[in-house]
This record gives sequence, C-alpha cells and structure tokens, in this order.
Amino acid sequence: MLGTVADWAGAGCLVVGALLSLAAGIGVLRFPDALDRMHAATKPQVLGVLLLLLGVALRLRTPADLGMVALVGLFQLATAPVAAQMIGRAAYRTGRVDPGLLDADEFADR
Repeated sequence: MLGTVADWAGAGCLVVGALLSLAAGIGVLRFPDALDRMHAATKPQVLGVLLLLLGVALRLRTPADLGMVALVGLFQLATAPVAAQMIGRAAYRTGRVDPGLLDADEFADR
C-alpha cells in the first residue's frame, strides 16, 4: 500500500517537474532579453529538476540511488545561481541589458 502511494506521488512529481522544465525551455526561447531569459533558465528549471529528482527518488527507493539523486540535486542547487550570475554579468558587460529595465545599477560608475 505504501509503495503504491509513493509510486503515484513519484509519478505526479515527474509530470509536474517535466512541465516546469518545459515551461523554462519555452521561456528561454520566447522571452525578449537576456535578463528575462536568465530568469526562465534558473527559477522554473531548478524547481522542475528538483521535482524530477524527487519523483525518481520516490520510484527507486534504494540507498545507492537516493545518494546519487541527492548529489545531483545538490550540484544543481550549487551551479544554477552561479551560472545565472555569470550570464547576467556577461550580458551587462556586452551591452545586451537595457538600463531602463534595471531598478538599481551598481556598475554604472565603472
């Protein structure tokens, strides 16, 4: 009984995670500027991947698999913010960011 509930919860997490990852991919293609694309590439994509990993963990349930899933989730949480910061900085330095969209511009004097 408990295994069946975990399987259904895992399937639900897999579907929702896949839909969030799909929405992130569509956002990267459709949004007009670098900052919007950066937002779409990080926020829903990370949540989508974490939900996919939770779904996989609920379906597999073995200690070795759970350890690997935890490592993948940890590395995803560690690398996504750094990548977004580097993309934002590169976009700003190459002039692909509209200054009118920024609330505060700390790099304006440099």
